[in-house]
Parts: sequence; structure tokens; C-alpha cells
Amino acid sequence: MSALRMISLSLALVCVLSLQTPADGKFVIVFLPDGTPIKAELALDAAARARGVMFRDRMDEDQGMLFVFEREELNSFWMLNVKFPIDILWLDANRRVVHIEQAVPPCPKEPCPSYPTPKPALYVLELKSGVSAAHKIKPYDRMEFVLPREAKPGVR
Repeated sequence: MSALRMISLSLALVCVLSLQTPADGKFVIVFLPDGTPIKAELALDAAARARGVMFRDRMDEDQGMLFVFEREELNSFWMLNVKFPIDILWLDANRRVVHIEQAVPPCPKEPCPSYPTPKPALYVLELKSGVSAAHKIKPYDRMEFVLPREAKPGVR
């Protein structure tokens, strides 16, 4: 493991531990492949995953939402009631990007198109539109993050 990766993991652990308070245990720091930190809200259950970023007015470049599933599977996302375009990145169990949809447009009312992944994913990271291109994220790039114990797949 490279020194940079070890430093990134150490920083992620410190950030996760600093974010974990009794009143606020729903965020992690995701490090993009270039080391850029993103504060990602966790979507851990079916209701949170269905709600996603619906009805929010915006997402900043250093923010995101990390969806955590129980197992790797094919899944799709739609943009119903999302007010701004986003990038959607599907990640496998090793946190490697298996699929990217960039600049996915909002959908104010049904019917909305679905955006499926062609490969199974355990995690999905939603970012502000343009962030994945700005950071040159591509398939097989690896994200770094440390989930709190209660957020790990198979623990909930």
C-alpha cells in the first residue's frame, strides 16, 4: 500500500471519528482518487435511499451522498423531484468505480428515466454535476472511505 493511500486512510478514519457524535452519525469523508475529500451523507436504509437528494436546493462541490446497500447488486437510480443535475458513480465492494453517469438531469415529474448500472455495485456516490469530470474520475478508480460499524453492509 502506498504512503499516500495510508495517509488518506488515516485521514479518513480521523475525519469519520470526528464526525461521529451521538447527534450526528450520518456522514463520512469520501476521498476521491486524486485525494479530494467529499463530505458524504449516508443513505443506509431503503427509505433514505429512495429519498436521496430529493427536494434539496443544491449540492456543493465538496458534498455528496453515499448509498450503502446490503450486497452487491444491479440497481438503478432516477431523478424524480431532484432540483439539480448530479453525477452518479457506482462502486463495487472494493470501492472501485464500475459505472459513471455524468450530468444526470433533474426530473420534476413522472415519468422519469432510470439510470442503471451494467455491473453489480455495493455503493453509489452522488456528486454535484461536473465533479467527476473535474477530478478525472474514470472506471476502475478507487475511492477511499471508512464506514462506521453500524453502516457496514451486513451489520444493519
